[in-house]
Amino acid sequence: MTAIVMDGKALAEKVRAKIAEDVAALGGLGLATVLVGDDPASHIYIELKHKAATAAGVRAVDVRMPEATSEAELLAKIDELNNDDTVDAILVQLPVPDHISEDKVIRAVAPEKDVDCFHPSNVGELALGSAVLIPATALGVMEILQEYNVPLAGAEAVVVGRSDIVGKPAAALLQQANATVTVCHSRTKDLAAHTLRADVLVVATGRPGTVTADMVKSGAVVIDVGINRTDAGVVGDVDRAVAEVAGMMTPVPGGVGPMTIACLLENAVRCARLRRNG
Repeated sequence: MTAIVMDGKALAEKVRAKIAEDVAALGGLGLATVLVGDDPASHIYIELKHKAATAAGVRAVDVRMPEATSEAELLAKIDELNNDDTVDAILVQLPVPDHISEDKVIRAVAPEKDVDCFHPSNVGELALGSAVLIPATALGVMEILQEYNVPLAGAEAVVVGRSDIVGKPAAALLQQANATVTVCHSRTKDLAAHTLRADVLVVATGRPGTVTADMVKSGAVVIDVGINRTDAGVVGDVDRAVAEVAGMMTPVPGGVGPMTIACLLENAVRCARLRRNG
C-alpha cells in the first residue's frame, strides 16, 4: 500500500482564490503584522504571510520593531493598531524577545482582530464550540480532512502533541466533529498503543520521527503537522515510511504548511466581517 497524498498546496490555492473574492466583496482588508527582533525564522514566516496576503488583495501593514523594544512600547503599538479602523486583523509574530511577556502580548490584541486566535476569549469560544476565529494550523488540518472526505463521526482520532497552537485546538475541533479523541504528549506511556488505534492520526510535536511505520494502523489517515529543518532537508514529525502503511497522508513540505497561511487569511476575512457586521 502507498498512501494517497493529501495535497495541501493544491487545496491552499483553491482557498486563496476564494479569499481574494471575499476581500474584493469587502472592499479591501487590512492585516497588520508585528515583528519584534531579528529571529531569522520569524522573518521568513512574515515574508511568506505578506506574499500570500498581497496575492489575495489584502493590504499588509508591516510593523518591524528592534530587539530592544520594551514591553510597554510593544503594548502601545498593539493598542494603536487595535484602534486603527484601517486595520481589520492583527498578528504579532511569536516568539517575542525574552524580556517581553508573551501572555501580556496575546491578551493585548483585541479579540475581534486576533487573527491567530490566541486571545483567551477566542480560546474559550473554541472550547465551547462557538468559535468564529480558529487557530490557523488546526483549521487547516480540518479543511484537509474535509477536502478528502475523511469520515470523522465515530472515528478514533489520536492527536500527538498538546500545544495551544495546534494540539489542543485540533483535538477540540475533532471532538466537535464527533470523533472519539485521545490526546497524547511527552508524558504518555506506550505511545504506540494509542496511535495504533487511530483511524485519524494528527502528529504535532516538532520532533522528527515521532511516529514510525510500526506505530500506525493499516489504512489510517495521517496528518503530519511537523516542519523540521534537518541536514537531510525539511522533514515532518512522521517517518516517511509511514506512507507504506497509511491510507492517506499529508506530505512535508506541501501538506499542512500551505494551509496554515491560507487559513490565517480566512481568519482575516472573518475578523473584517466581525468588525463590520457587529
